[in-house]
Amino acid sequence: MSTDHAKDHMVVFTPSGKRGHFATGTPILTAARKLGVDLDSVCGGRGICSKCQIQPGFGEFSKHGLTSNETALSDWNSVEQRYKDKRGLLDGRRLGCQATVQGDIVIDVPPDSQVHRQVVRKAASARAMVMDPAVRTYYVEVAEPDMHTPTGDLERLGTALKEQWDINGITAGMSVLRKLQPVLRKGKWTCTVTLHKGHQDSVHRILDIAPGFNEMRLYGLAIDLGSTTIAAHLTDLRTGEVAASSGIMNPQIRFGEDLMSRVSYSMMNPGGDVEMTTSVRMALNALTDTLSAEAEIQPAQIMEAVFVCNPVMHHLLLGIDPVELGQAPFALATSKSLSLHAGDLELSCMNPAARIFILPCIAGHVGADAAAVALSEAPDQQDELTLIVDVGTNAELLLGNKTKVLACSSPTGPAFEGAQISSGQRAAPGAIERIEINTTTKEPRFQVIGCGFWSDEAAFDAAIATTGVTGICGSGIIEAVAEMRMAGLLDSKGLIGSPVQTGTARCILEGRTHSYVIHDGTADGGPMITVTQTDIRAIQLAKSALYAGARLLMDEMGTDTVERVVLAGAFGAHISPKHAMVLGMIPDVPLDKVTSAGNAAGTGARIALCSVTARAAIEVTVRKIIKVETAIEPKFQEHFVNANAIPHATDPFTILRSIAPLPDALFNTQGSGDGGGRRRRRAS
Repeated sequence: MSTDHAKDHMVVFTPSGKRGHFATGTPILTAARKLGVDLDSVCGGRGICSKCQIQPGFGEFSKHGLTSNETALSDWNSVEQRYKDKRGLLDGRRLGCQATVQGDIVIDVPPDSQVHRQVVRKAASARAMVMDPAVRTYYVEVAEPDMHTPTGDLERLGTALKEQWDINGITAGMSVLRKLQPVLRKGKWTCTVTLHKGHQDSVHRILDIAPGFNEMRLYGLAIDLGSTTIAAHLTDLRTGEVAASSGIMNPQIRFGEDLMSRVSYSMMNPGGDVEMTTSVRMALNALTDTLSAEAEIQPAQIMEAVFVCNPVMHHLLLGIDPVELGQAPFALATSKSLSLHAGDLELSCMNPAARIFILPCIAGHVGADAAAVALSEAPDQQDELTLIVDVGTNAELLLGNKTKVLACSSPTGPAFEGAQISSGQRAAPGAIERIEINTTTKEPRFQVIGCGFWSDEAAFDAAIATTGVTGICGSGIIEAVAEMRMAGLLDSKGLIGSPVQTGTARCILEGRTHSYVIHDGTADGGPMITVTQTDIRAIQLAKSALYAGARLLMDEMGTDTVERVVLAGAFGAHISPKHAMVLGMIPDVPLDKVTSAGNAAGTGARIALCSVTARAAIEVTVRKIIKVETAIEPKFQEHFVNANAIPHATDPFTILRSIAPLPDALFNTQGSGDGGGRRRRRAS
């Protein structure tokens, strides 16, 4: 790689966030390998295996500080054309071994091109569903046509439904009308109809019709459409049981890792919103196909999908430019729930007449996902003052009890997902997810995804032989920073000490600051995994935004304490309460009052899918929730600054300190004299 960056081009890979400068003509696959990007290839770059497929992004990327156009990659070549002709290649994709760098470019590595595939940790929780679905089936016997009573087949079907099931009023789309007559005649004037009636509908809509008595199972999708990941649960509409769950990375990551970056992309690139809408709809179709295959059902059996998402994803799913959400007063196109036809969203991998329900949004920055969390966790029904924290690239927080419920969002950014971390990666086999640091020796031990052994156990090396240790994911970096603080490797302001200060050679000098080495695999050709000063800063910024949002809600509630904390989302399921509290991510409460709700937004989507009564209830609840706008609240900045300390500059965290004592001195091996203070100021 050239060292003269003025002559090189910036290449940014998503979702990893890794970047570097490369000379003109460098193959994308080569650039990926030099940066340690997880891009597959088994044919040695000959364009045979197609494992290295990539998706280039063109336009202005303000977050990355670059603009790219179609000349930023070499022209489509004969090798790519040959592969596309023989095996097919999705529109817009290139082969990383064939496309070369010609200018600044953003490159997305799709999940199917990653060696260590993303583990989307948003499995369905074990929750009993109260079944009151919008979709039901009815067996009816229809009168045969009579020349003396000239009525159509649809009208006589409506009469039969009224007489036999007391159903008044039906409507049907063209997909049903086209098959109505042959089905009735094949069934000898008996049929099974699939009807849909939402909580706001006045009549039933026929979604499908089958001859005679048909016991075919019907399914619905509960979809949590997040900024980073999309999780979906294929659910039996008779029992509420989950037949299959799956998740994928949100392909919009290549347009920006956080929501405001995507709004910015839409602002700076005409038609950018259409690009993002198209990409997420294609991903949803692919995910639906995957679920159907896993459950061994026909796509036509999927009759309804319920979506929960934040406001920006809400607008981009609907095909609405999110530009208004990027500036005060953060106006939504609509905050009400929506009932749509699947075709309105170009969702083709389900029944042609399938319906879509999108939960209501609470406000401009608190969306349908927060409404789903409220439906799942019901803070308005609690006696204890409960803080619910749903952490992702954008965090949603709810605080309340039977008296009232407050809500806000907080821009935590992608650091908790492992992005913007030097050795960071998405959750995948080989990624460090748990870590402990001995407070005396300062030596670490860790666990990686896909292996049940700790790194200091004899069976560890054999167990990770196929994956190796590849990086550190979001849960790993959170535990690492907290463990470093408890071990005295890190002071309250977030500064990593020198080897002399900390008493360990694992603290190495990098430039003007120090890094802590967790794992050095360079002897075997693997990576050196460190926590750098820049990593600490990224985690400080993320956790400060989260805690400041919680503190702002507590101010509005007129309290300095909460009685219970619920951690929701992938974060809640995989981070220990102690580590979250050591960092100062959540308020100081007894550890037995901190619980995990798993994917609460996904659970809320399932509840709404299975019950029209629940849909009506959340419509009422959402209108009662009081929104607090962090973006314009003056005290948010004050709370943010105080929360930069670990765990906090002013809040005492007395319960935490009795559970996990933190070093009072600057570092365990050094007092906090003037010299230490001067070194701290220069280093930071």
